Amino acid sequence: MNLEKLKQKGRHRLRFVKSRYLKIFGGGVLFIFTASAWYGGKPNLPKPDADNGGLYLPDGFRAVVVVDSLKGRARHIAVNDNGDIYVKARFHNLNGGYGNIALRDTNGDGKMDIIQPFGKYDGGSYGTAMRVHKGYLYFSSELMVYRTKLNPGELIPDNKLDTIVADVPPYHEHQTKPLAFDNKGHIFVGWGAGSNAGQEKNRVPGSKGVGDPLSADNGNPLLKDHGGIWMFDADKLNQKQGDGVRYATGLRSIVAMDWDPKSKSLYTINHGRDDFRLLWPDIYSQWESAVLPAEEFFKVNQGLNGGWPYYYYDQIKGKKLLNPEFGGDKIKEGDGPKLQKPLIGFPAHFAPNDLLFYHGKQFPERYRNGAFIAFHGATNRAPYPQAGYIVAFVPFKNGVPSGEWEVFADGFAGVDPIVSVSNAVYRPMGLAEGPDGSLYVSDTEKGKIWRIMYPGDKKAFNVSQLAAMQKRKETASNIKNPDEVADNLFKDLPKNSAIYSTYCVSCHQRDGKGDGNRFPPLAQSEWVYDKFRLVYVILNGLKGQVTVKGLPYNEIMPAHGSFLSDEQVAEVATYVKSNFGNLPEIITPADVARIRKVPPPPSAAN
Repeated sequence: MNLEKLKQKGRHRLRFVKSRYLKIFGGGVLFIFTASAWYGGKPNLPKPDADNGGLYLPDGFRAVVVVDSLKGRARHIAVNDNGDIYVKARFHNLNGGYGNIALRDTNGDGKMDIIQPFGKYDGGSYGTAMRVHKGYLYFSSELMVYRTKLNPGELIPDNKLDTIVADVPPYHEHQTKPLAFDNKGHIFVGWGAGSNAGQEKNRVPGSKGVGDPLSADNGNPLLKDHGGIWMFDADKLNQKQGDGVRYATGLRSIVAMDWDPKSKSLYTINHGRDDFRLLWPDIYSQWESAVLPAEEFFKVNQGLNGGWPYYYYDQIKGKKLLNPEFGGDKIKEGDGPKLQKPLIGFPAHFAPNDLLFYHGKQFPERYRNGAFIAFHGATNRAPYPQAGYIVAFVPFKNGVPSGEWEVFADGFAGVDPIVSVSNAVYRPMGLAEGPDGSLYVSDTEKGKIWRIMYPGDKKAFNVSQLAAMQKRKETASNIKNPDEVADNLFKDLPKNSAIYSTYCVSCHQRDGKGDGNRFPPLAQSEWVYDKFRLVYVILNGLKGQVTVKGLPYNEIMPAHGSFLSDEQVAEVATYVKSNFGNLPEIITPADVARIRKVPPPPSAAN
């Protein structure tokens, strides 16, 4: 097919051109693939799944599952200009030790039939970024930002791995390294802070915050080199944090970040802090802890201060309030009014994990000036249904939201209500735009990827086609604000789980299965079989990487022995041992008192 002759004849609706290449991979296996490109007009879209891959979408949108179960699961994703998909693997150890996955559709049916792991480097389950930028594939582990060259027509990039930015060990919570690029050769890198709220003792009830929120010289030490965004040269190798410019501060945990070329601005959504009720039960009710604080959507001008760890945003009151660690009482504002308010305060614990400004033309006009957000869903809503697990859309005009946020895709979790995080079948994580304007969404739990398309008449699309999604926003238990009484799922729990429901359920979940990433399972866990080790960890806490049921975890388990009595520790340990499919065993206060006095067993340090 001669493209130049077709153009000379005035054929402006050439929709689909197939280019065939040959590529030989290790082991002498020969693959033939087909890459697709579009030249004006409407793209030749693949046939959607009859059930849209289980998703609820606005009327007229359709979806196809491009891959159903990646062994390494998935974090962020990127789509190259020929339709190849690149995936940041969530678990290297389940992916043959590789940190990345390359996918290709060879016959144009929308399904990825080549799945090729590649790229060996150190990294855990928080390794995040995967972005295509100017012929390179950029990606990150918790500590490093890498890039490798993409060669035209080849699925697997160069073996040569360039280090762009290097962080220093040790690894800590919220260390994710999301990436964004501006139009001046800069790369922005998020630097999460390894703390919930800047406490002296992280996540320990009543522990005060470190630093003076009113003093620039006596602030929280984490803000010196964490809790913000740094700007670097996108092409310079082996940069350290000190080689970059601190672009923004006061941001606790950043996973979703993108540059909008229309407004020439950087945007991010900050994860709000956790555990109001657990840490400050005299101040916050269970309901307040479930619905506060907001996930904050910021336009990031250089010098932005988001206010963490001193302040949180109460989206109900529309105010920045002082955190209780620094003397807050739900009323005190301190210098909160001086801080930049977020563009939107999203509901608490939705877990914004990716942000994408849409540039394509496949979708109807209303989507061409706005941002999609993947809400992964968090763990901190108990005793109410867990929330998030959606893709939202925010319409934009002149660089700011021009209307309320909308539910664009729901149904990932597959259950209603989501009592525990582990109940969710899928959790949306990464977003990417294809060369034809399709929206791709990745999942962390099974390694599934959807391609969302609009095959209908774009001119006929109107607000009436959003009605069903608006109803979901108002009524679905994973989206709406819960009713304080009617939606309390734990109101009938037996008394012997009172300690668990207060101090343990937000991390390990009601079903004891954890969240599969940050917090390990108690259900049939080897860490629960030995009552000595179970009680010791409850009393003294745990930090550093551990392996539970074959998967790595690296969150801090706070020491509960300083504020729980022997009777309370015995109660919760007995509850854990007697539930979640574990072997029942009664642990007495005398057992706990004895374990308090002995040094840690070797197994507790592993």
